[in-house]
Amino acid sequence: MSNGQAAPRKAWREAIAQYAKELRLPIVRAHLGEHIAEAQQRDMTYEEFLALLLQRECDARQESSVKNRIRLAEFTHKKYLEDLSVPDLPADAQKKLKLLKSLDFIKEGRNVILAGNPGTGKTHMAIGLGMKACIEGYKVWFTTVPILVNRLRESRAEHTLRQFQSRFEKYDLVIADEMGYISFDKEGAELLFTHLSLRAGRKSTMITTNLSFERWSEIFQDPVMTAAMIDRLTYQSYTINMNGNSFRMKETKEWLDKQNFE
Repeated sequence: MSNGQAAPRKAWREAIAQYAKELRLPIVRAHLGEHIAEAQQRDMTYEEFLALLLQRECDARQESSVKNRIRLAEFTHKKYLEDLSVPDLPADAQKKLKLLKSLDFIKEGRNVILAGNPGTGKTHMAIGLGMKACIEGYKVWFTTVPILVNRLRESRAEHTLRQFQSRFEKYDLVIADEMGYISFDKEGAELLFTHLSLRAGRKSTMITTNLSFERWSEIFQDPVMTAAMIDRLTYQSYTINMNGNSFRMKETKEWLDKQNFE
């Protein structure tokens, strides 16, 4: 290539890079030279070259969006459904997992209640479904019930409850883990009831609990509120019986056996 040809091409590349900067196309800008070399090597048409540029920019944006949704979801751990030992799940969870993995419950605004004894995979399932929802474009927020109640109390004290409520209502899926580990006073119970009720029938809420519904009065300490809460959360919901053998106990036993063997 002569210097006469190289100079205009360099100018065009610089112009493309500048346009990419102004249009906020960082992948095009950062990898323009590589894309041009690939297009020349593969003898692409102009249409193929343009499609390649836009596809890679789009792919990068989608990947960035997924990472951002996962970050904003505030998961305590990154757990994936693929890492679940399905044969070790309780029978009802095995039966309904395929249905839940479709995420149709989010589209339909239905709740999911994962209820059973500790260590049977409730939190792993909940986070795994939440991660899948983030990947598929849904806005998710993960919290424990005690932390949620504390956030509500703080928002009320700081006069920001309405702003919190507005955000809380808009999530496609809220995962409230560990219902039943601690009980609440009247104010905490009322705040939790009010905010979970806001989503009922419109947006999905997933609850994990180690208590049967008959024992939820231990959390809310008010039979009328308890009955109303159960009615709101379970109406047209998917309730999964998570009673079974503890994963954690099994893993602990395997670890101890390994130590003794060594």
